[in-house]
Amino acid sequence: MDATGRGIGKAWTPLLFSLILIVGMVLGFNLKDTLRNKRDINTVIERNDRLEQVIDLINDKYVDSINGDHLYKDAITGILKSLDPHTVYIPAEDMQEVNDDMEGGFSGIGVEFAIVRDTIEVTSVIDKGPASLVGIELGDQLIKVGDSVVAGVHITSARIIAMLKGKQKSNVSLTVKHFFSDALKQVSITRDLIPIYSVDAGIMLDGHTGYIKINRFSATTHKEFVDALKRLKNDGANELVIDLRDNPGGYLEQATKILDELIDGNKLLLYTQGSHAPKTEYHAEEKGLFEKGKIAILLDESSASASEILAGAIQDWDRGVIIGRRSFGKGLVQEPYEMGDGSELRLTVAKYYTPSGRCIQRTFAKGRAAYQADYEKRFVSGELTGKDIFVLADTTKYYTANHRVVYSGGGIKPDVYVPYDTVRLSNDMRNRLAGSQLKAAIWDYFLSHKSKLKYKNIHSFLTSFDDEDDIIDTYINGINIASRKKIARELNRPTVRQYFKTHIRAQIARFLFKDNGYYAVMVEDDNVVTKALEVLEEGDYSDIISGKGL
Repeated sequence: MDATGRGIGKAWTPLLFSLILIVGMVLGFNLKDTLRNKRDINTVIERNDRLEQVIDLINDKYVDSINGDHLYKDAITGILKSLDPHTVYIPAEDMQEVNDDMEGGFSGIGVEFAIVRDTIEVTSVIDKGPASLVGIELGDQLIKVGDSVVAGVHITSARIIAMLKGKQKSNVSLTVKHFFSDALKQVSITRDLIPIYSVDAGIMLDGHTGYIKINRFSATTHKEFVDALKRLKNDGANELVIDLRDNPGGYLEQATKILDELIDGNKLLLYTQGSHAPKTEYHAEEKGLFEKGKIAILLDESSASASEILAGAIQDWDRGVIIGRRSFGKGLVQEPYEMGDGSELRLTVAKYYTPSGRCIQRTFAKGRAAYQADYEKRFVSGELTGKDIFVLADTTKYYTANHRVVYSGGGIKPDVYVPYDTVRLSNDMRNRLAGSQLKAAIWDYFLSHKSKLKYKNIHSFLTSFDDEDDIIDTYINGINIASRKKIARELNRPTVRQYFKTHIRAQIARFLFKDNGYYAVMVEDDNVVTKALEVLEEGDYSDIISGKGL
């Protein structure tokens, strides 16, 4: 994530998508298609005198001192517990972070960083951004921010973020050290608007298949998607893979705009309706960039809301195939109500329905705890790891354009099921893959070999880079002696070693070519992408969308 507001860097944060999932679920959708259209809740909800009286009595009479703000938050949380899981209250202090992530930008200095051995290391610098303009380079170490030392003091990413973010056009002083120099350099950086991209990658998988990875639907997603799609079409793409795995959703308007690029005519894309919200239909309107050509949509259990809207319309119109695992199952629409203190209530006011008329919201009748435990339940049952099973809560049949049967009530069920890949690594090795020791070995290699890592493009890197074994050896030698033999034995297993090598190549590629480089490596060893290419290239594609099946 960006060092000025997005955490410790995508290259180093396995929890990024979990965080985005939480943010996306909080945001949900609203009937006005944008969080910028807000209404003061005081014009909608009258003061609850009983609640005020109880809180006033507690403040005045309770035996111990009480924080009144906490009482209000707890009271609101208690009220919302009886509603659906996606009606949420967002405290005022959290609103800025939530909105920054979804509005597509914030005010910062334009770097990503990792904390390596208690040192802030710059892992990416935005081209022509504020930090780049004053000479900050990949590999620089941040020693001070202002007068505060941030090296070797167990600094946290949250503290660095708070120190580096600020008002647009304000200044921040940094003391930095270049990797190959002991000298310290002080620079003054003028903060500016830094984009937060929602399209991670736009690359060619082969000579005619483009791949676009969307991590959420923010205010700039449609524009980012169009820019990526135009580049891919110029490179010869006439088939398209859209990766919505781990995408928690976001703005409804952005999903419908992307659908308008893919679906022709004036076709219905979705509609919303609630007890107090009239039916609102969303149709394709414009001539799209990719209304012809094969499409594969990749989904998993963390694909929610806008991701499911997009996939549902593609599936219902038989415009493409859905590949992966059953999606999250969120079919509720939230509308934001701003409170006087800057906090916000996002209240579910409607459900959304795919073109065939299905609502994919899964049941929350057993309460929020059971609802949130659904992932674990799917894993234990084997649904995620090899058993294409799902007991329907709603057996009502709905039909696609080609009269294929689809169901509601539990997410989007893929046309082609691909299980979660668990066979390659033990839990211990997965933890080591994401651990600080391997990250440090990769980073140290990159810095010490930066002068020789000169590649014209991603393709030349993919065909030429072969130093993964050296990095693995350095990593093993850095492990404590008690664990070294065990880890070395594990890494001698071909599948484990290959998985580690892919991960290492991807991290190096990200340093060199940003996210496009990372995904160019990762898709080569991705069983869902491999299946998508098989389906697109073989007769399976037409059999699926025609209703003949595999």
